[in-house]
Amino acid sequence: MSRPARGRLARYGFGTDDGSRAADLLGPAGLDLWHPQEQEPIDDRAAELLAALSRAADPDLALRQLHRLVEAERRTTGGTATPVTNGSGEGGHGDRAAGSAVLDALHADPGLRRRLVAVLGASSALGDHLVANPHQWPVLATAPDGLAPAAEGRLDLAAAARLTPSTQPVAVLRQAYRLALLRIAAADLTGGRALEQTMAALSALADATLAAAYDIAVGELPEGTAVPRLAVVAMGKCGGGELNYVSDVDVIFVCADDDELPAATTIATRLIHVCGLVAWPVDAALRPEGNRGPLVRTLASHLAYYRRWARTWEFQALLKARPAAGDLALCQEWIDQLAPLVWTAAERPEAVDDVRSMRRKIIDNIPPKELDREIKRGPGGLRDIEFAVQLLQLVHGRGDETLRVPGTIPALRALVAGGYVGRADGEALLRGYRFLRGVEHRLQLQGLRRTHTVPTEPAALRWLAAALGYAATPGRSAVEEFRAEWVTHATEVRRLHAKLLYRPLLESVARVPADGLRLTPEAARHRLEILGFADPAGALRHLQALTGGVSRTAAIQRTLLPVLLSEFADAPEPDRGLLNYRQVSDSLGSTPWYLRLLRDSGPVARRLARVLSSSRYAADLLAREPEALRLLAEENELTPRPRAVLCEGFAAAAARHADDPVEATRAVRALRRRELVRIACADMLSRAGSLAPTPTPDRAALGLADVTAVGTALSDVTDATLAAALRAARAAQPALPGLRFAVIGMGRLGGYESNYLSDADVLFVYDPPAGADEGAASSAAHAIAEELRRLLAAPAPDPALGVDADLRPEGRQGPLVRSLAAYAQYYARWSKVWEAQALLRARFVCGDADLGAEFEAMVDPVRYPADGLTREQIVEIRRIKARVETERLPRGADPATHTKLGRGGLADVEWAVQLVQLRHAGRLPALRGTRTLDALAAAAGADLVDPADATAMAAGWTLAAQVRNALMLVRGRSGDQLPRHGVELAGVVRLLGREDPGEFLDEYLRTARRSRAAMERVLDA
Repeated sequence: MSRPARGRLARYGFGTDDGSRAADLLGPAGLDLWHPQEQEPIDDRAAELLAALSRAADPDLALRQLHRLVEAERRTTGGTATPVTNGSGEGGHGDRAAGSAVLDALHADPGLRRRLVAVLGASSALGDHLVANPHQWPVLATAPDGLAPAAEGRLDLAAAARLTPSTQPVAVLRQAYRLALLRIAAADLTGGRALEQTMAALSALADATLAAAYDIAVGELPEGTAVPRLAVVAMGKCGGGELNYVSDVDVIFVCADDDELPAATTIATRLIHVCGLVAWPVDAALRPEGNRGPLVRTLASHLAYYRRWARTWEFQALLKARPAAGDLALCQEWIDQLAPLVWTAAERPEAVDDVRSMRRKIIDNIPPKELDREIKRGPGGLRDIEFAVQLLQLVHGRGDETLRVPGTIPALRALVAGGYVGRADGEALLRGYRFLRGVEHRLQLQGLRRTHTVPTEPAALRWLAAALGYAATPGRSAVEEFRAEWVTHATEVRRLHAKLLYRPLLESVARVPADGLRLTPEAARHRLEILGFADPAGALRHLQALTGGVSRTAAIQRTLLPVLLSEFADAPEPDRGLLNYRQVSDSLGSTPWYLRLLRDSGPVARRLARVLSSSRYAADLLAREPEALRLLAEENELTPRPRAVLCEGFAAAAARHADDPVEATRAVRALRRRELVRIACADMLSRAGSLAPTPTPDRAALGLADVTAVGTALSDVTDATLAAALRAARAAQPALPGLRFAVIGMGRLGGYESNYLSDADVLFVYDPPAGADEGAASSAAHAIAEELRRLLAAPAPDPALGVDADLRPEGRQGPLVRSLAAYAQYYARWSKVWEAQALLRARFVCGDADLGAEFEAMVDPVRYPADGLTREQIVEIRRIKARVETERLPRGADPATHTKLGRGGLADVEWAVQLVQLRHAGRLPALRGTRTLDALAAAAGADLVDPADATAMAAGWTLAAQVRNALMLVRGRSGDQLPRHGVELAGVVRLLGREDPGEFLDEYLRTARRSRAAMERVLDA
């Protein structure tokens, strides 16, 4: 062949291996499509076919297979193989291939031409099949209505029987399978089906093949044998509807009853044999006990095994279970019966580690020489995506049924839609999955053999790049284009796999040497993405602001931040934690002690990260007073101060500004802010493992577990604040010699049950000096009370303390302040039973202690009536309770999870306890206390409340109070409604030391139901 001839054919992509061979196959002695003298196609129809061949993945392969197909057709039809010469002895054109039906059809049917040539150029195995069966190519022809042949994976046994000499069912099934596979491959290669449609069609074809093999096996049962109920459950890729071209088909066999086992086993064994002859091996190794276990088990036997013996990977495998063949109803029953076990598997302590360990073992078992070429099992391969998705399904699918889908792509889309995976991360994984699956399909389609390894031979790589549609670009070959995209996808998949499958472990970060913890900006961005920051770019800007430059401050920050980032990553909102840390650092970054404290003082840095990432409330307080973070350095600083110490310190701060009540109150409020920081930090860190404060012999560690200690500490701070502010208020008003004035705590303040955002519920009482004008005394007392409220509510950098006197006689319509005598007169003549109930919480807070004691003595007969309550009063309390439930619960609130007014919450328990107190405290002094749990314990001790009911109510009240405090810490604002999902629920669960939000919500609902039932029994007693 001349060099110019090679050049002409090379334009069509022929001759990469042997140009003369292409010329022979196309010339007069071959397909007669090429004029050797003119070096051009013989006519327009030949040019069209040559153009189609040039677009094949391997034009030379397509040409060779087409030539073989024409030759096979000629042999079958008895055509001549001798070329006809013209009168001059030169070969004539059109004679060698004259009468070829396939060539005529390729010229007449552009759709057939595109499909058949694509198959011949991409799959030597399917080409060999067509050569061996030269009458089967018409299955790719365009239908009379202009539509391409159906490629949904259906078996056409009738057409296969017409095209197959044998009448044996297995032979017919094999031909039907190949015809269906041929149509699917043609649609796939010509763009008629997307990846998802191709995988679905291959899975449907597997189902149909299993069903046909099942029918063959049943038909071969000995005469008189009863047909058993046998289910064939698809597993693995087939179960997920994502089968590839060449793969074992994973199944599990289930029969209904023990007496059906022999016949069912016979059918299953024969089905496996038939499918092996027809299409692919059937693998039943995912069954209980694997290959060591019986091939077929009953439904009951399966349930017993999975309940007792199954390991985590077996439940992971069940995520893809799907009815395939046989008794489909039994298939679905098997899946439904096992579903509760699947969706509780993640609750096993070892479950997450098991999944991670299994993934590591798969990688470890790859031969080193194949590790970088494995697109399925290797790092950045398909298994990385599947394991990450399946672990998230196991964990989150317990409470979200939208995640309970068998396929990887539908599951990933559901995870993105549910907010479990970010949109960008989800799209990156989908792109990676489609790319890797596309490579896998092309590799397997070439020889119809099972492979997941990218070849190393240059020719094979050129074929693969062409089959995937890559073309050369200026400066880069098609193979280089393919490799670049492969590396990009594999790197992204591996990164996201690490991000989703592994939570960063603080202990492992702490063990990294200091040099290894220093982050460059590039490394920081990569780490932020892995750690789960929603806005890595924004987070990187914060890091660059903190670590930029060559100063010592920046150097210390670069050492600290890797440890802090791991702590932020464990929080529901890592970005907020980093933002809060930057704000604190901006305030204190130039202070010499700040970074030194974080670097050198034990757990301070991690404690700070924990607080800033967990609580908006604490973060806001620290933003107002960053120096308060010194409290995190010492164990004894993270315990509440005694009331006497607080009162003394607050009073001293106010005294330093004796001439300026406003400044005096600001100083007091600043101290209050610091104490709130102390209590909030101690509270949150109490469940933080190694970061928790260590109790000292003289001081117990504060914690959410002891919510009464939190309430007492917060109430003590409020008492001290009111006492100091009262002094400032009295100093600001004209003095009335001898006027006694006291503040009485009510509500949660009176019961030592304050929360972080509680107002101070109070009553103001005064006693005029002897002989003083009552009007003047009342005016002076009123001025003191108003000044106290004004000073504590004035705008300032510190949190305001609302002073609420609405529980006074006549409420807001009554005077703000009353004399002791006026209170006595009112309660003696006008008070209602609800006011007596409110007085159960009354206690002296500040002011004149003698007056406070006189007030308490005066109201004791009212709140502790000697004869208890009348029936009418009891009915009235129940009526008011019912009215509160219907009218005071906010619109749209969920009564099941409202911590204050919801079922089994704070109000339920408090009303029940207070009813017992009103009925019996007159004769039982042990009941005379303002604390709810103390009074409840006393009632149980006096046999007034069943101990079991007391335990249930105490548990309900305690959990509701814990959740309410945690909500305020997380949100930084008031709130009584426990959400059922989202970052706030995750934050509350984390603060309470729990792991799974769904489990915690179930626990809350269960505890509240028991508390509610106990309350109803007490109220009805």
